[in-house]
Amino acid sequence: MDRLCGSGELGSKFWDSNLSIYTDTPDLTPCFQNSLLAWIPCIYLWAALPCYLFYLRHNKNGYIVLTRLSRIKTALGVLLWCVSWVDLFYSFHGLLSGSAPAPVLFVTPLVVGITMLLATLLIQYERLRGVQSSGVLIIFWLLCVICAIIPFRSKILSAVAEGKILDPLRFTTFYIYFALVLCALILSCFKDKPPLFSTENIDPNPCPEASAGFLSRLSFWWFTKLAILGYRRPLEERDLWTLNEEDCSHKLVQRLLEAWQKQQAARPQAAAVEQKIPGEDEVLLKARPKSQKPSFLWALVRTFTSSLLMGVGFKLIQDLLSFINPQLLSILIRFISDPTAPSWWGFLLAGLMFVSSMMQTLILHQYYHSIFVMALRLRTAIIGVIYRKALVITNSVKRESTVGEMVNLMSVDAQRFMDVSPFINLLWSAPLQVILAIYFLWQVQQMKFKDSRIKLMNEILNGIKVLKLYAWEPSFLEQIEGIRQSELHLLRKGAYLQAVSTFIWVCTPFLVTLITLGVYVCVDENNVLDAEKAFVSLSLFNILKIPLNMLPQLISGLTQASVSLKRIQDFLNQDELDPQCVERKTISPGYAITVHNGTFTWAQDLPPALHSLNIQIPKGSLVAVVGPVGCGKSSLVSALLGEMEKLEGTVSVKGSVAYVPQQAWIQNCTLQENVLFGQPMRPKRYQQALETCALLADLDVLPGGDQTEIGEKGINLSGGQRQRVSLARAVYSDANIFLLDDPLSAVDSHVAKHIFDQVIGPEGVLADKTRVLVTHGISFLPQTDFIIVLADGQVSEMGHYSELLQHNGSFANFLRNYAPDEDHKDSEALQDADEEVLLVEDTLSTHTDLTDNEPSMYEVRKQFMRQMSSMSSEGESQNRPVPKRHTNPSEKEMQVMKAKETGALITEETAETGNVKMNVFWDYAKSVGLYTTLAICLLYAGQSAAAIGANVWLSAWSNDAVVDGRQNNTSQRLGVYAALGILQGLLVMLSAFTMVVGSVQAARLLHAALLHNKIRSPQSFFDTTPSGRILNRFSKDIYVIDEVLAPTILMLFNSFFISISTLVVIVASTPLFLVVVLPLAVLYGFVQRFYVATSRQLKRLESISRSPIFSHFSETVTGTSVIRAYGRIEDFKVLSDRKVDTNQKSSYPYIASNRWLGVHVEFVGNCVVLFAALFAVIGRNSLNPGIVGLSVSYALQVTLALNWMIRMMSDLESNIIAVERVKEYSKTETEAPWVIEGNRAPEGWPTRGAVEFRNYSVRYRPGLELVLKNLTLRVQGGEKVGIVGRTGAGKSSMTLCLFRILEAAEGEICIDGLNVAHIGLHDLRSQLTIIPQDPILFSGTLRMNLDPFGRYSEEDIWRALELSHLHAFVSSQPAGLDFQCSEGGDNLSVGQRQLVCLARALLRKSRVLVLDEATAAIDLETDDLIQGTIRTQFEDCTVLTIAHRLNTIMDYNRVLVLDKGVVAEFDSPTNLIAAGGIFYGMAKDAGLA
Repeated sequence: MDRLCGSGELGSKFWDSNLSIYTDTPDLTPCFQNSLLAWIPCIYLWAALPCYLFYLRHNKNGYIVLTRLSRIKTALGVLLWCVSWVDLFYSFHGLLSGSAPAPVLFVTPLVVGITMLLATLLIQYERLRGVQSSGVLIIFWLLCVICAIIPFRSKILSAVAEGKILDPLRFTTFYIYFALVLCALILSCFKDKPPLFSTENIDPNPCPEASAGFLSRLSFWWFTKLAILGYRRPLEERDLWTLNEEDCSHKLVQRLLEAWQKQQAARPQAAAVEQKIPGEDEVLLKARPKSQKPSFLWALVRTFTSSLLMGVGFKLIQDLLSFINPQLLSILIRFISDPTAPSWWGFLLAGLMFVSSMMQTLILHQYYHSIFVMALRLRTAIIGVIYRKALVITNSVKRESTVGEMVNLMSVDAQRFMDVSPFINLLWSAPLQVILAIYFLWQVQQMKFKDSRIKLMNEILNGIKVLKLYAWEPSFLEQIEGIRQSELHLLRKGAYLQAVSTFIWVCTPFLVTLITLGVYVCVDENNVLDAEKAFVSLSLFNILKIPLNMLPQLISGLTQASVSLKRIQDFLNQDELDPQCVERKTISPGYAITVHNGTFTWAQDLPPALHSLNIQIPKGSLVAVVGPVGCGKSSLVSALLGEMEKLEGTVSVKGSVAYVPQQAWIQNCTLQENVLFGQPMRPKRYQQALETCALLADLDVLPGGDQTEIGEKGINLSGGQRQRVSLARAVYSDANIFLLDDPLSAVDSHVAKHIFDQVIGPEGVLADKTRVLVTHGISFLPQTDFIIVLADGQVSEMGHYSELLQHNGSFANFLRNYAPDEDHKDSEALQDADEEVLLVEDTLSTHTDLTDNEPSMYEVRKQFMRQMSSMSSEGESQNRPVPKRHTNPSEKEMQVMKAKETGALITEETAETGNVKMNVFWDYAKSVGLYTTLAICLLYAGQSAAAIGANVWLSAWSNDAVVDGRQNNTSQRLGVYAALGILQGLLVMLSAFTMVVGSVQAARLLHAALLHNKIRSPQSFFDTTPSGRILNRFSKDIYVIDEVLAPTILMLFNSFFISISTLVVIVASTPLFLVVVLPLAVLYGFVQRFYVATSRQLKRLESISRSPIFSHFSETVTGTSVIRAYGRIEDFKVLSDRKVDTNQKSSYPYIASNRWLGVHVEFVGNCVVLFAALFAVIGRNSLNPGIVGLSVSYALQVTLALNWMIRMMSDLESNIIAVERVKEYSKTETEAPWVIEGNRAPEGWPTRGAVEFRNYSVRYRPGLELVLKNLTLRVQGGEKVGIVGRTGAGKSSMTLCLFRILEAAEGEICIDGLNVAHIGLHDLRSQLTIIPQDPILFSGTLRMNLDPFGRYSEEDIWRALELSHLHAFVSSQPAGLDFQCSEGGDNLSVGQRQLVCLARALLRKSRVLVLDEATAAIDLETDDLIQGTIRTQFEDCTVLTIAHRLNTIMDYNRVLVLDKGVVAEFDSPTNLIAAGGIFYGMAKDAGLA
């Protein structure tokens, strides 16, 4: 280098220590300034060029129009190039004029000139590639300015010293150069306009990150606007930014799916090898051949490689940077120990420490941002993949993995991947197989318990009404509490393990320090422990502490994630329905459906449900499928849809399909959306669908017309309305083939007739379509083209109605017994006008519907009652048609808007706003136990004191006087240091143990309170609250209380006490520091307040937008067959993606808010480092090196502690919301007590079963109109009474009052003279029996479903099964009474489920029996048998029947006709028919009078 500078004015020396270091006014040699210093920015730019060009090539954002900013930047670049050329030509001029300039004066201007040209070209190329702000160039201009500052000072100093300027031209060009570079730096900090054609121009609320400048991105300044907004007012959904394109579900899921499909393609043999999925624990305990299964982990890694690599890059730089500060500390201590050192060294060191810390901060947060965004994408992709899989799994898989388990995969398992991502890069650390194995087994067990608890909870919510009616809550309560006990037991074990490991982690760095120092001083007496050695090694050990502290978290995170990975992988490897099992393209001409030699099963391990079927259905024909309960009618429909597994044969179905399942599947959206089902609105066709399916009259009754929101599972519609909506959906779809699975059973007879005539029959709207109708109704059979008779999964007969009659087979006998008498055939002479009114009657007909079923809707009720009265006031003549209203469009829109408002049933889930109230923390502290809480605080304080003590002792030791080259009393120093350190570790372990005890107790109490309250909530609560919302409390929120809160609180205490002890130590060693403490604390508090307000609200919005994902998911899983039949799988994927994206919209800013906070808080921390070092330098004369070492090594920790403290405070705030949400649902209103000790019912009550209503009135809620008005009637013991009336007459309300599901407004009900309001609910409900309209079973054995308390003997149960005609079915099952019913009883037909409910009633054999349309889903033969059973077995009981088929009550003692909540008629059937009133009209319609 010296040769480059040559001789002459530059002086030949490149480096001169006396000039640059050992002086009070340091400077660099002119040679150094003109060579290396000038080249640094150039070297940087050329080094960065290849990578940057590669990035620009792939950055397709559109180009940016040439703006003024861009022009000025370019002009500056050109000017700089000119300035360099002027220097170069001046050197040539010198060469020509005989003075020989040094070679460096040619090289430097040339290098700088070319580099400036490159920078200018880059400015333009960036503009063309749509880059608004360039980080590469900002760093380049910054380096140029920094490297020019030294010559800037030198030139002035030398001019002053010489008294004249030696080289005027170069002097001038340099200052012009400096001014231009400074301008370029300032301008490059501004960002350009957004590129043309970018999304920003379209997007109403784009994410500011995309267009943020480089510095703004580096410091996360782009988030500030949202932080300020969140501080001013609670954030709402509309404030959230749109997601970046690359974060959207459809992009991410697609990428992961492709990677997963590649995995599957690469390992196709897996499926064949492994049919049955082993339990998780088996999987873990036995090693198995590796090569088989497609690996989901690989798919994830391949999808997210780029994000992972970027994270690794950032982390690597940050790790290397973190070792700079201990080296600087070592130099600082040397500087303090050396009184002769020039003081500018100290200031430079303080400055360098600050710069190094700031660099570390900025890079660390870029790393975190990239890794957390990756985690978010990971979760999105996993949820999407699970959702897509759930749409195509086979029924046998569905039977094994319940909805609860699948929801868990989406909520808990996907979340675990997200939680572990930030720690992934710690994997460069140690293998800890042993701990892994223990943890693994623990984790697996725990997920098992969690699954079974959520699954059971889900079932309880679905069947809550049945539990209440049967008084079965205690049995289920016990089951859940049992599972919860085991879950907490495991939690406790795991947490103790964690506490022990924490002790080891805290002690490890300390023990390492202790051993190192001990060995060092003991090995050789001449080894002196001075401040430099002690505190540099201490700060290096502190660096070691962080990864060690993270290790336990990493281990538990990884084990949880790998269990989750295993579960997700197993789920994704499950069998899918074979899309090819139904041939869609070719079919023999003239036919719509053919089955050739078809054998089908529900699961590979079950016997075939249908065998050797040969069926051909011509195009446009109407085919009826009939047969007894459980003979395979619904299975046949499923087989045609491709829902069953085909063992042999071929099935062909040509054309689009519409499917009406036996139990209508209704979505939680408006009635109109349910009918349109994703098709565009065609008013004429829509009107026709509503009209023919008899829905128009319902729309008048529903509060919002067709804009009424329908609750989950169609909760606010009656069974008949649900079925008709489901039918209207099919009619509207205008498909070629209609598969109708018994759609007429849930509606009244005259409505069934209307629907058959208008829709299904030869004259209906579907007359030219192919229709397959499963039915139990005989009256329609003559009008069908042909009939398929099924028996035991085979076709026993097939042919036209008349042919089958002549055959004299089983069908003919069946018909002769049940066909209605011929005389009544003429009842079809009803006029058309009558027909319209009949519909109104049905809608307001014998069906438990809106009013009866739904104690939920205030406004609805009022409007409903008003409409009822207006209808009845249209004259009693009963045959005036209801005119249709026509409205003009704008009026219609207004109505729709209004309708939407009045029709909403389910209230939006509200987010609490503002600060988390102190009483939530107080509640949690009380659940933990106040003494326990206090103990934890004291233990932590003690631990901090011990830590400070140990370090102060170390500082004193390092200052010990050195006599003859050695220190005395070394062993005493070492002993005390060891004692203090071990004490600290013990206190940490104790506090962790105390926390475990407290948190497990809190988890137990909070869950118990929630569970007990929910089991005791009144029915109305469940009708208005979606089950997803309640389940969310039981899964996600309880998970947070179980596993997240306690570690968060421990970390908070940890960082809080570290921060406090740091301040104490620094202030004690350099009291001057107090001056800075206040402004720093103010800044810290300010940032913290801004951050917490925003992040808390974002977290709440995130919680609220999470519920719909799971609600939609469970809704989809229950309706997959319908979704597939209508071919709407793609639309539902989009719907789910949209819900996930909405959830991401609040997660993304939440992540950014943490980074924003981190950068700002660490700035405060870095200032602490700066001032601790500065004050040490300023007060160097009065301080000893030991104290400085202590103070600065503490300061170096504070950055992290402060950051963790705010993070943990906000984490605690956002997680304590779980306690708030659980508490909210633990305090809702409950029903009356189950048992009133002082007021038990007498033994053996009721003896006679006489039921009396005295002046009884009831309303659904205070402030609503009465549903039953002054009802007074008496039913003698043992009487059989049928209850009939139109919908809304109060039939079901009356039975609900009997069970006190509704409580009296006035009057009383007495059974055997005892007022039922005076006894406990269970005493009452356990003595009555109901067979409800919807038969609900729980997953578990059949025995548990009949007798959950185990009160009856085996013989009793078998006798009940015999009487309910289930004996043959149950005894044919290998497991007998231990036959496993699946969730909701899905593996039994609806008819069989109804029979199980009958068996329950026979077992209880109470004096009062209520039948709520109990035989709607059963074929006539079984219905007859059941009616016979009821007559014989309940001969001496009081039977109240809400009748659907009037023929079932014609032989009852009396019939009660209700009308608008009052008794209209009450007498024996014969008398009522003779009287010719309402009952006579009904009987006439049914062909019985």
